[in-house]
Amino acid sequence: MRARAFIRRVWPAAAAAAILAAALSGMAMRSDTPGPLRFAISFPADRSPQPIDGRVLLFISDDGRTEPRFQSDQYRANTTRPIFGVDVDGLAPAQDVVIDARVAGWPARSLTDITPGEYYVQALVNRYETFRRSDGHTIKMPMDHGEGQHWDTKPGNLYSKPAKMRIDPASGGEVRISMDQEIPPITPPSDTAQVKYLHVPNERLSAFWGRPMELGAIVTLPMGWAQHPNARYPVLIHHGHFPRSAESDTWRETPPDAAIRGAQRDAQIAAYQFYKDWNGPNFPRMIHVLIQHPTPYFDDSYAVNSENNGPYGDAITRDLLPYLERTFRGIGQPWARVMTGGSTGGWETLGVQVFYPNDYNGAWALCPDPVDFRSYRSVNIYDEHNAYYYEDNPWKRTPKPGFRDYRDHLFATFEDRNLVELALGTHGRSAGQHDAWASVFGPVGDDGYYKPLYDKATGAIDPAVARYWRDHFDLRFIMQRDWASLGPKLRGKIHLTSGTMDNGYLNSAMYQMEEFLMRATPSAEAEIVYGERREHCFTGDTEHPNNVGSRTVHQRYMPAMAQWMIRSAPAGADTRSWVY
Repeated sequence: MRARAFIRRVWPAAAAAAILAAALSGMAMRSDTPGPLRFAISFPADRSPQPIDGRVLLFISDDGRTEPRFQSDQYRANTTRPIFGVDVDGLAPAQDVVIDARVAGWPARSLTDITPGEYYVQALVNRYETFRRSDGHTIKMPMDHGEGQHWDTKPGNLYSKPAKMRIDPASGGEVRISMDQEIPPITPPSDTAQVKYLHVPNERLSAFWGRPMELGAIVTLPMGWAQHPNARYPVLIHHGHFPRSAESDTWRETPPDAAIRGAQRDAQIAAYQFYKDWNGPNFPRMIHVLIQHPTPYFDDSYAVNSENNGPYGDAITRDLLPYLERTFRGIGQPWARVMTGGSTGGWETLGVQVFYPNDYNGAWALCPDPVDFRSYRSVNIYDEHNAYYYEDNPWKRTPKPGFRDYRDHLFATFEDRNLVELALGTHGRSAGQHDAWASVFGPVGDDGYYKPLYDKATGAIDPAVARYWRDHFDLRFIMQRDWASLGPKLRGKIHLTSGTMDNGYLNSAMYQMEEFLMRATPSAEAEIVYGERREHCFTGDTEHPNNVGSRTVHQRYMPAMAQWMIRSAPAGADTRSWVY
């Protein structure tokens, strides 16, 4: 699950006025052509002389504080403004793609559902690439271009400037939109004395996807690394969503900006404090690694092998990690590797420990994504027939919840969170959370895209796909099924946290995992910490709010990680050279 707040890109008043004044260059207001309301969207040849494959998105918003393309909140969903989308294959320059009342959208299901009024309108095309995979399937998918699978900021995507206009479906007419803007490339961050940015080609992934693929790594070196050439270090893998830089992991090498106030300043203070603690006396000397592994489906592969995404688990554990250990003087032994991460990173941390039990020595899995699919958020995928509605009464349909706050106030249903993804992309190409899970946990369909667990239009669950999810990626089920062999390898290595009011109902799966772990024989010696009435993502700090605790994860857990590794190291292991 994406453990990040919905970002609002607020325009200063003057900038907003300038943008809107210039917007008409890319959009003609309603033409005199009679007939139903329709939007004719195209792109000029000077942006791409070649045809484009992708998804053309139309955004209609009554909120002028941000560009409409930035208003697709897939989590709370109540802030999302209408989105309509159409797949295009070989769309030529100046060729129109038409969005009219026949095109399904969300939360407005049709253009006819738009109430008359003044709106900001914008269009964007999320460009797709053709992949000829080693399994024989050819599919068209949106590839990451350094932005972390965010189509609204993806370099190379074309879009129109937002324009304000009156829309009245009853009056009809045609609106022509030219996507004459292009999102520019991202400037990569630069190395510092302690932080190194690497891009490592990977043969396994390249072979699977039928084109060159690579893994990225952001490596933070311990204090004194250059001055202690004979030291060898343990490695902490910090799993999670696509990190753009070390600063995305609350690291800052300079004091806070004096001109910054509020929450941003608090974040800078915490990031600079981590930098000082990392380089302070008695802090564990370890190599810290953030991995960049976006797939064509999501900003993150979930660090495991899967039918739809390929051998990311082996690529990370068997290829990238040993390479980093050789390059930066890691100890290179399983006892000297630990992991942490929250949300998506929490699931990865536990999942990788379970799937590679002999390769890692501890999983601090914080607020993980569903670890028991009897509670896939609010859905029991095994015993229930519909993901969207409870079916205990044939005379009514009770919606299943999708997103709440700590007071249990419901912001979005499970159906809401899937329909916004469906508007953004068919065949699982939304880069949204549910599409991501389905691509990792599910089998390949006959068309080469993932085979859905449930019908996105109706919510009907496919029991055969549910069994596949269970047998391959339900962590509680797998651990319980294989505990005779897994138990001795995982003893003392599992540390879990969860808020009891997790926004996405992830605490329900944690209760079921706890029930198993507390009764497991041999003993799991697992640790589980709950945050009473805490939302997503509770990281185990019971004394401070979640946003504060998330900034001190390393200071709170790394001393315990170091002590555990020293205590559990085999005889003759190097437990001294890195302790200084």
